[in-house]
Amino acid sequence: MKILTLNCDSCEEEGQVEKLKYLAKTIKEKEYDVICLQEVSQKIKDKIVYKNIKNSNYAYKLCEYLKEINCEYKFIWGFNHIGYDIYEEGVAILTRLKIEDSSEFFIGTSENTNYWKTRKVIRATIENKGEKIDFYSCHLGWWCDVENSFQEQIKTLLENINKRGNRCFLMGDFNNISAIRNQGYDFILNNNIFDTYNLANEKDNGITVVGKIDGWEKNNTEEKRIDFIFTNKKIEIKKSKVIFNGKNKDKISDHYGIEVSI
Repeated sequence: MKILTLNCDSCEEEGQVEKLKYLAKTIKEKEYDVICLQEVSQKIKDKIVYKNIKNSNYAYKLCEYLKEINCEYKFIWGFNHIGYDIYEEGVAILTRLKIEDSSEFFIGTSENTNYWKTRKVIRATIENKGEKIDFYSCHLGWWCDVENSFQEQIKTLLENINKRGNRCFLMGDFNNISAIRNQGYDFILNNNIFDTYNLANEKDNGITVVGKIDGWEKNNTEEKRIDFIFTNKKIEIKKSKVIFNGKNKDKISDHYGIEVSI
């Protein structure tokens, strides 16, 4: 099984059509089974295609480009909050496998979608070789944020995972630096969650952000590993590799992606 996570920065990226097509071609080439995306936006005023999906939805457009190159993926999308006053920003899961079940739920202390720190997680359950596996697309907050506590966000997420009892993968932008001890990254690992990067037989430096990004202090330009693929049960990981970093495929976002071979 091959999986990918990417914060696609879909509100802010220039040349988005070209980048979407490039991502679609890469997905076809790599044959990912499951893809989790964050900062997946659509314009508030645009036309509804079905349910809550509008014709500008990044995941919807990506799947349309995939169809054009004879590559079929389905997706689910969850609305987190309003961004820059004109976007509905959310998270998405794409897969070429059958989705057995799905859900979405708020995490943390806010459910106000007009508030930019409100967070929602979506889950897709997929059967692989007779086992039902839960995949979560996550875009969490910061360790020191007193307005929407990271600890509360993780607790809500873990309650959902433990209640279900399936093997799961938590994929996305966790906004906590792996190199900083006794904060968000350690808090996750101390709750019987494993970083697939640490389990991987083959890996690179894992860095997913270089330079300034939104939500961080202006002087915080250090290299960061803040995007992860976690799992709740130890499993052999063949490879964990950064992608879309200018070395392994072109850059298409202010975050790099993480691809993992299980």
